[in-house]
Amino acid sequence: MEVTKGSYKKYLIGLAVVVLVFASAFGGALADRLFEIKPLDLLVNRKSGAIGTIEQRVLNEESVVTTVVENVSPSVVTVSIQTPQKRVLEFDPFSGFRSRIQGSESQDIGTGFVVSSDGLIITNKHVVSDTESTYKVITSDNKEYEVKEISRDPSNDIAVLKIDTLGQALKPVELGTSSNLKVGQFVVAIGTALGEFRSTVTTGVISGLGRGITAGSYYEGFVEKLDDVIQTDAAINPGNSGGPLLNSTGQVVGVNVAVAADAQNIGFAIPIDTVKDALSTFSKTGNFASKPFLGVEYQMIPEETAILNDVVQGAYVANVVDDSPADKAGIEVKDIITKFDGEEIKDGVNDLADVIKKRKAGQSVEVEFWRDGDTKKVTVTLSEFDE
Repeated sequence: MEVTKGSYKKYLIGLAVVVLVFASAFGGALADRLFEIKPLDLLVNRKSGAIGTIEQRVLNEESVVTTVVENVSPSVVTVSIQTPQKRVLEFDPFSGFRSRIQGSESQDIGTGFVVSSDGLIITNKHVVSDTESTYKVITSDNKEYEVKEISRDPSNDIAVLKIDTLGQALKPVELGTSSNLKVGQFVVAIGTALGEFRSTVTTGVISGLGRGITAGSYYEGFVEKLDDVIQTDAAINPGNSGGPLLNSTGQVVGVNVAVAADAQNIGFAIPIDTVKDALSTFSKTGNFASKPFLGVEYQMIPEETAILNDVVQGAYVANVVDDSPADKAGIEVKDIITKFDGEEIKDGVNDLADVIKKRKAGQSVEVEFWRDGDTKKVTVTLSEFDE
């Protein structure tokens, strides 16, 4: 077969291409084996791909959590209770009645966090609700301090513990704000989970805002209704109560208060702005603001029920506390409170308790109520709620 100059030239070009490709592949493999050099990486940044981005994101999240924990853990304490000794009588079917000593053993029941270097600690009121027992706090380095004073906020599930630091300065937390929180925001919780596992760390997001709950647990005591709390899917367990809920910079944005008993990954925290307001009052007066008290037990009447029973909407008085402001003003059982200090009381609009707590103890207010078809008005001077 005759070979022309043009075909010979194409043959040489093709041969050169084959040699170049082989040399590149062989050279790249050799460079990778001997010097861990990947020639393709010089042209394309493999780390900027999807896998690299995911790895970097995971590393960043881990770094945030570890940094927050390292910075804040020294400020988080375990709250322990010691009940007074008492002799109890028990019946044994084999030996009959016998007595034994009960109490005196310490038990971890909750969490708190340091807000001043001289020994002020925030926790939940229900954690330290037993006024006959004594309490102590244990720091992350296992140092124990006796609680000298306890101030309980009557309006919120908050308490301030005062300890003697024995001349040692404690590290206070940094208080953030809860006014600009957003659903989906990353949070970290630290506490003594189940009253057993100290310095337990959990993470999650804010899953809801402005919730209303009735909080408590079987061994942490009774807790009142709480409004405007933060919902989170960070694991909050009994024993975490009183511990800090933190943002990604390590600022406290809430005080962990409860876990939903019939659900998974639903916990709640008191907004830190509520705590800061209470602390401001406490720092000025040495006490929390007193809680106003009217002295009625009631049930809200919805519109449908009012229409069916030919009565007005409002708060149906089921009981009146003896010698209370309501009793002294002449409010009776079966009255329906329709207005309180000018505010209309309606189911789903204005609950009576919500309106009362906006007032102050000692304040005189006008209460309008419905009785047997007639509307009556009385002036009531609210007293201080005594727990």
